Amino acid sequence: MRHPVKLGLLVLTLVSVSRFMSYAKTTSWMFSRLPMYQNQGKSAYKSDLTNTIKLDNYLGNPHRNFQSIHIAGTNGKGSTSHMIASVLQEAGYKVGLYTSPHLKDFRERIKINGKEIQKSYVVNFIKNHIEFFELNDLSFFEMTVGMAFNYFAEKNVDIAVIEAGLGGRLDSTNVITPELSVITNIGLDHTDFLGNTIGKIAYEKAGIIKSNVPVVIGETHLESQAVFLEKSKLMNASISFADQQTWPEFECDLKGNYQKKNINTALSSLNQLVKLGFKISESHLINGLKSVTKNTGLKGRWQVLKNRPFTVCDTAHNAEGLTIVLEQLRSLDYGSLHIVFGVVNDKDLQKIIPLMPMDAHYYFCKPNVVRGMNQSDLRTKFMNFGIIGKAYESVSLALKAAHEASNEDDIIFIGGSTFVVAEII
Repeated sequence: MRHPVKLGLLVLTLVSVSRFMSYAKTTSWMFSRLPMYQNQGKSAYKSDLTNTIKLDNYLGNPHRNFQSIHIAGTNGKGSTSHMIASVLQEAGYKVGLYTSPHLKDFRERIKINGKEIQKSYVVNFIKNHIEFFELNDLSFFEMTVGMAFNYFAEKNVDIAVIEAGLGGRLDSTNVITPELSVITNIGLDHTDFLGNTIGKIAYEKAGIIKSNVPVVIGETHLESQAVFLEKSKLMNASISFADQQTWPEFECDLKGNYQKKNINTALSSLNQLVKLGFKISESHLINGLKSVTKNTGLKGRWQVLKNRPFTVCDTAHNAEGLTIVLEQLRSLDYGSLHIVFGVVNDKDLQKIIPLMPMDAHYYFCKPNVVRGMNQSDLRTKFMNFGIIGKAYESVSLALKAAHEASNEDDIIFIGGSTFVVAEII
């Protein structure tokens, strides 16, 4: 006679496996069953590395089988990660790239030389480890980090560029000991989790600084600089500030004005890699920066969708990022400005709305995620600042209305949230 407990486990396993016969079912389970910050907000944030360490040990510590670069920051870490990966690809390295969030497909998060992880790998990874995930109540992000590290190890990448998801010190990616740590900048974003001052947020980001591992800081600010200098001294890590150095001007296919800072951060980082023995020439820099989109598949950064009327989208979603994007919009010649705008519920609009142009035409919309802010609520919040606009139930309807109301010499901007941009790309 079979042991009833063993029989029960067998049935449970078969039921679990049956859920993952397709990529669509697998990702649906990942998004709906596990906490995901991008959809749920604060309830999905785990300020603890215990589960990640447990998973890493269970998988055999895959992150020890490849070199890595760890990148954190409030803004620009995604663009900087892709720039560095593109140059390393041009230099002949097999480069893993882990970033978040994705725009259209989960597989955008995990790439090797610009090619997304295979659907079959995602399905099999979940299917093979489902019991461990459920038993230990792993979060979406913990599970995804484990998948990325396992994939990079199995595919024998030379180096992986790893973007921290939220913060740094307690981020699930922070189990690695990289060749180089990079912190792009510090801004007042995710204050519920990271602290409500630049100093507190800098402390969390500085958590990726490791013993005897050089660190590059993208931007110098008095309050954050003191934190970084103190932490680097404590860890005996050499530190350099990208904006305190002079770099050649290279053409980049990422055209947002804010990319100038990210290019400098990437160049400073690549310079450190050369000092560490990586073979990177000037031609690799030139070709890598000119081909970021082609080499890595990056989307949503000042991405031009149409020329007449000039239609552009950008994933900037906090005050620091939107300030630069709006400055670039104002610098352009146009008849009228049309803004398709949506945000998530926990967005600090008190800092964002005063930045927005008063004379633009607004089309408020709700991104199609659980924590998307209702379009009518968003319109009301803007009205409290004297900005009038119309509300639409979806991003597509808002964009359609903007196109219908625009002349050829107008500009349409779509933004406010990564999820808004994702729906129109």
